[in-house]
Amino acid sequence: MPKDRVYLFDTTLRDGAQTQGVDFSVEDKRVIARALDRLGVAYIEGGWPGANPTDSEFFTAKPALKRAKFVAFGMTKRPGRSAENDPGLAQILNASADAACLVGKSSEYQVGIALGISLNENLELISDSIAAAHKKFGEAMFDAEHFFDGYKANPKFTFDCLKAALDAGARWAVLCDTNGGTMPWEVERIVGEVVQKLGDGSRLGVHTHNDTENAVANTLAAVKAGVRQVQGTLNGLGERCGNANLIALIPSLMLKPWFAENIDVGLSEQDLTHLTATSRTLDELLNRAPNRHAAYVGAAAFAHKGGLHVSAVMKDPRTYEHVPPETVGNKRHILMSDQAGRSNLLVRLTEAGITYDTADSRLNALLDDVKQRESEGYSYDGAEASFEVLARRALGQMPEYFRIRSFRVQVERRFNAKAELVTISEATVKLDVDGQTLFSVAEGNGPVNALDHAIRKDLGRYQSYIDDLRLVDFKVRILNGGTEATTRVMIESADGQGNRWFTVGVSPNIIDAAFMALMDSIQWKLLRDGAQPSK
Repeated sequence: MPKDRVYLFDTTLRDGAQTQGVDFSVEDKRVIARALDRLGVAYIEGGWPGANPTDSEFFTAKPALKRAKFVAFGMTKRPGRSAENDPGLAQILNASADAACLVGKSSEYQVGIALGISLNENLELISDSIAAAHKKFGEAMFDAEHFFDGYKANPKFTFDCLKAALDAGARWAVLCDTNGGTMPWEVERIVGEVVQKLGDGSRLGVHTHNDTENAVANTLAAVKAGVRQVQGTLNGLGERCGNANLIALIPSLMLKPWFAENIDVGLSEQDLTHLTATSRTLDELLNRAPNRHAAYVGAAAFAHKGGLHVSAVMKDPRTYEHVPPETVGNKRHILMSDQAGRSNLLVRLTEAGITYDTADSRLNALLDDVKQRESEGYSYDGAEASFEVLARRALGQMPEYFRIRSFRVQVERRFNAKAELVTISEATVKLDVDGQTLFSVAEGNGPVNALDHAIRKDLGRYQSYIDDLRLVDFKVRILNGGTEATTRVMIESADGQGNRWFTVGVSPNIIDAAFMALMDSIQWKLLRDGAQPSK
C-alpha cells in the first residue's frame, strides 16, 4: 500500500527570525537555505519581502536550491483595496520566488478586533489575495491565522475561510495554532472534522507554536488526523516560546512505527543522517552552544551515565536507546562520573582511542580517582576532554608538551589617560618548552581572560597548533557556601575546524580552578591535532 506524502515546510528564515535575540543577515539566510535544501525539505520560506531591507534583498534573486521550493511570505490585501492596488501584496507578488504563502484571519474574534470589518469582507480579502498569488506563481498557500481558537468559537466561519482560500486556487490551507494554547487531543479532533468536511486532507497543512510545550505533539496529532503539510523551524526557533521543532519532527515522522508505515516525508535514510549537522549549523550561525539535551541531536540524547545502563547498552543498545544514534547523524556517549562502573571506563577509553590492557591495575586506580574527584566537585560527564587527559596521564600515555613553572594574576583599578576609572587584569606566566624557559605577559578584560592570553601567547614550536583556539564559554559554580567555598569552573573551547570540547577545574580559588581547565583544554588540543613532544 503506497504511503501518503507529507511535505515539510521550513519557516526558520521567517518565523524563526522573529525569535528574541535572532537577527539573520542575508548571507546567514543563504547558508541556512542551502543546509535545508541539502536536508531535503520541500519548501523553504525565505521571509517577508518588503517587511525589512534584509528580506527584500534576499528576494531579489532566488537562492540556488536543488530540491526545495522558495516561498515568499506576506499578508492578504488590506481592507478597502483591490489585490491589484495593494502595495504590501505587490511586494510579495513581485518577489523572486516559486510560491507565496499569505496569512489571513480565520477567527471571528480576530476579524472584529484586529481588522474591524465584516466576516464577508474578510472572506473576500482571502479569496482575492489567494487568486492573485495563484495567478502569479501557480502555487499559493493560505496561513489560517488563529485557526484552532477560531474554530472552537465559530467553526462555520473558520471553515468558510479555508474554503474561500481553497476555492480561489490555494494549493495548501494551513491550520495555525497561533497562540500555541491548543492541546493535542483538540488538534486531532478538529483536524479530523475538517478533513471529513473536505473529503480528505491532501491540501491541508499545520503550523503550531510551542507555548505549552506541545508544538511537536500537536503537529504529530494533526498528521495522524490527515494534514499533509508540516510547518516548523530548525531547533524550534520562533516568536515567544518558538515553533514546532522540525529537528524533532522529521525523525519521528520517519522512524516511529505508525508514521514510518503510513507517511513519506520525501527524505532518504542518507538525508536523515544530516539532521544533527543541520541543527548545529544553525547554532553556529547564531553563535550559541547547541542544546545538549535536544531530542535526537543533542550531545546528551544518547549519553549513558549509570553503570547498569552502560553494561546493558554494550550488550544491546536497544536496552536504553529508542533509535540508533547514527540514523540521525549523532553518536553514543558513555559518561564518566561517580556513578560509573568499570564498563563506563572501558567504553570511554575505547571511544577516546586509548589503548589498555584489561588486567592493568591502573584501570581500577583510575576509576577510584574519578570517583574521588567527583566527590570533590569535578564533573566528568560533561567534560570529556578533561577525562581523556586524566586517563592518559594515569596510563602513561599523555605527553608533556610544556610545563608551567609559575603564574601570577593581578587586578588593578586605576585612572587612565582620560581620567576614567578602569579595571585592568594582567597575568604573567613562566613556562618551559623543550628545555627553554619562556615568560609571557598579557592583559585581559578579567583575570581568567588575561591568564588565558598569557598561557597561549607563546608556546614555542607548539604555537601554530593553538592559533585557532578560542574560549567560547566560561561557567562558574560555587559548590559549597562560606568564605572557604569550593569553586568548579567549566570551560568550553572551540577551534577553526568547528570542534568544541569541555574541560573542568576545581579549587577553593577560582583562578586556580580556571587554570586547571585552561591547561586541560590546551593539552587536549595539542594531543588531538597530533603535536609531537620533544624526546
